Amino acid sequence: MNLIELLRAVELFSGLDDDQLQRLAAISKEVTCKSGDVIFSQGDEGDSLYIVREGQVEISVRHGEGILQRHSRIFLGDGQLFGEMALIDSGKRSATVHAAQDGTILDFIRGDDFFALCNSDKALGYVVMRNMAIHLSFKLRHRHLDPNTF
Repeated sequence: MNLIELLRAVELFSGLDDDQLQRLAAISKEVTCKSGDVIFSQGDEGDSLYIVREGQVEISVRHGEGILQRHSRIFLGDGQLFGEMALIDSGKRSATVHAAQDGTILDFIRGDDFFALCNSDKALGYVVMRNMAIHLSFKLRHRHLDPNTF
């Protein structure tokens, strides 16, 4: 799948026209990972949104300390995104993400580049931020009131 088709399939970018998708693609960068490669770790400073173009990533969240520590794990594949909160607040990462397969291809968008694009195209920024609000609202409604289950 080419990058424009991938972006068109991502709900966060729903409602963007072809020109806007092209400008978003222009600020995207691609990285290929081996199984086990760490994309980022829980607690790292957030600065980018990632989209799985091909392959799979594992997201794990540490809860608690010492013997009370437990992990939650989910897997994401083609067309799914992660790290989107970094586009809003550049805060600390809420999870650790590893490549789960050799040859996993990710496209990422740095927060600074995204905000510069939004400043030059307010309509693009509005659509993406509206979609982001819907996306995060859904997560909040379905997290069972546990702030660690993102």
